[in-house]
Amino acid sequence: MKKIYFAAFALASVMPVAAQDTYESGRLLGSDLNGTARYVGMGGAMEALGADISTISTNPAGIGLFRHSAVSASMGLVSQQDVNKYDGLGKTNLSFDQAGFVYSLRTNRRSYINLAFNYHKSRNFDQILSVADHAIRDASSNMQTALKDQRGDYKLDYNKDGQLIGFRGGSEAYNFSQMDWLNANVLSDEERTTKDGKEVVDLFLNPIAADTYNFDRAHRGWIADFDFNISGNSNDRFFWGVTVGIKSVKYKGRSGYAEGLRFMDGEDAGIVSYGDERKIDGTGFDIKAGVIFRPVESSPFRIGLSVSTPTWYDLKSSNLTAISNESAMGALVDGGYTTDGDISNTYKFKYFTPWKFGVSLGHTIGTSIALGASYEYSAYGASKNRINDGSSYDWYYDTYYEHSHTDELMKHNTEQVMKGVSTLKLGAEFKPVPELAIRLGYNYVTAAYEENGIRDQTINSLGVYYASTSDYVNWKGTNRITCGLGYKAGPMNIDLAYQYSGTNGKFYPFQPDLDQAAKVQAADVSNKRHQVLLTLGYTF
Repeated sequence: MKKIYFAAFALASVMPVAAQDTYESGRLLGSDLNGTARYVGMGGAMEALGADISTISTNPAGIGLFRHSAVSASMGLVSQQDVNKYDGLGKTNLSFDQAGFVYSLRTNRRSYINLAFNYHKSRNFDQILSVADHAIRDASSNMQTALKDQRGDYKLDYNKDGQLIGFRGGSEAYNFSQMDWLNANVLSDEERTTKDGKEVVDLFLNPIAADTYNFDRAHRGWIADFDFNISGNSNDRFFWGVTVGIKSVKYKGRSGYAEGLRFMDGEDAGIVSYGDERKIDGTGFDIKAGVIFRPVESSPFRIGLSVSTPTWYDLKSSNLTAISNESAMGALVDGGYTTDGDISNTYKFKYFTPWKFGVSLGHTIGTSIALGASYEYSAYGASKNRINDGSSYDWYYDTYYEHSHTDELMKHNTEQVMKGVSTLKLGAEFKPVPELAIRLGYNYVTAAYEENGIRDQTINSLGVYYASTSDYVNWKGTNRITCGLGYKAGPMNIDLAYQYSGTNGKFYPFQPDLDQAAKVQAADVSNKRHQVLLTLGYTF
């Protein structure tokens, strides 16, 4: 089956009041294991051990264990396994991952107040996702649009601009997505008859099932965290910290999806292909707080507790989406069948992530061994897609305030699809000599999605209305194995880390339950990544 590529798109509309669906927003949840090479090499299990700037975003009290000022910067290579280059994105990419400093101010012989700033890349979106020649039976994207019409999720009819639109209760249906718009306006047909002297127009989609499909997507971008911290040390026994974080989101995804269609008698019915480009840009804000304490004064054993507020995101999303039709279907336009169509939208929305809670343990044996363990929990089902209502002007403060409300229908879907996510971190550091450190770590994140979760395209929600794709992946848990080396020469330190990360998932081109007779089998996909990280630091 040949692939179709798209080079041009046209602006169809710009609509300001919008939201996203569960799966589109889900990519903003969670974080990668990233930061300094020491932090990564120990699997991130440093929330109670502290004295590493990467704890600024997990347990801010860890910054309180610094007794000297320090600066550091980290960069490395990230390589994805078992993929081919797509849309110019290669399997191996350079990444600048961290830069920050701590200013330590002694308040008395055994107490400090520390100020810190750190940038780190909490999410690296660079990823290639491909499914080649996967079998399918009695189902296709155009059949999904037709089934929603037949089921009564909406009723297809012309609007005043001559476009086929899904209507519900006399108004435009919110479960009529951008993909439905493309299918309806490019692949639909009509039959005109005369009844009682009046012309009657019968609109219909003549759906044809696919027997195979190809899919490729290149994800690009990042979430960059800019964290500002104040922390303290009281008598080397109680440590506290507060971090205010600002997040910058930059995401771009480009995908191509093509179906090979077959008539019921098995004859080739041609190809329908879809190209999509989705961008998400914006900022977020959160606050994190934590404490570390030694319950026994004579023991170095430490317990850490931490909490993070939701991240309150204010975002803008835009898409350019097109369809190319080389099939036996097609709407008659100006005496000929349509072969392509395109649509785009730009809108703003808000997204609130759930709270996150953490507990950690740390222990040192002399000056040669450090052991750490951490556990974090966040109820992903409590995240909220919010609809912008507009803004109002406050004359007293001379500023505008934006108002939003929760998309309740999508919130219910999120609660059904997304789970509570636990993260376990284990790490160890051994120093055979004071200048050299050897590190090992393990990090496990449980699955965020229910195994049979569905990206439901029948919900009468703005999140569906603005959807320009229908595919989704139910990713399983993530295993990370890490190791590293560190060398200190006077005030200088150099650290290296290696990380392997592996996640498996089930890919669906669209929801499988609209027609129980259809055979929409999930495709097995994986995201296996290797990271090499270098950190240079200076203590003064």
